[in-house]
Amino acid sequence: MQNNFSNIILIGMAGVGKSTVGALLAKLAEKQFIDTDTLISEQTGMALQDFLNRVGRESFQQQEEQTLLAFSLHNHVIATGGSAVYSSAGMRHLKKSGPVVLLEVDLETLEQRVQNRNSRGLVNPGKGSFRDLFYARKPLYQRWADIRIKGSGSPEEIARSILKELAETKNS
Repeated sequence: MQNNFSNIILIGMAGVGKSTVGALLAKLAEKQFIDTDTLISEQTGMALQDFLNRVGRESFQQQEEQTLLAFSLHNHVIATGGSAVYSSAGMRHLKKSGPVVLLEVDLETLEQRVQNRNSRGLVNPGKGSFRDLFYARKPLYQRWADIRIKGSGSPEEIARSILKELAETKNS
C-alpha cells in the first residue's frame, strides 16, 4: 500500500454503506466524492438495473471496467459498485491511486438492508441467491483490500475508523 495517497477507494457488497460512508469520509478528509454506480447511470442515461437488463451482465461489466480505467482522479473518495472487484484491470488501476478499503458487514445485516435485490443492479455471474453472491465475492474483496473495516456503527463512526486506520498505516 502506498504511504502517500491521493484517493481512498471503497469496496464491498451492496448495502454495506459505501456511498453513505464515502460521502462522509470525503467531507472529513477534505476530498471530493464519486460513486461509480451513479457515474455509470449518468453515462448510460439509465438506472443500473435498467442498463443491466438491457445490455446483459458482460456488457455491464465492460462498461464498469471502462469507467474504472478512465479514472485519473486526485483527492477523491471513490465508492465502487459491488461488482468492481470482478475487473482485475480496473482494480489494479484504482490501487495505483490510493488504498482500497473493504467495508465488511455480516450477511444477515446485508440481507436486511438490501431488500431491492431485483431492482438494484446487482451483477451476479452465478445466478444464485444473495447469500451465494456474498460468499462468491468475499475472496475477491479480500484479495483487493489493503484495509478491512467493520461496517457496524454509524456512518460517521465508520468514516472516522477508516481515517484512523489509514493514519496508523501511513505512520507505520
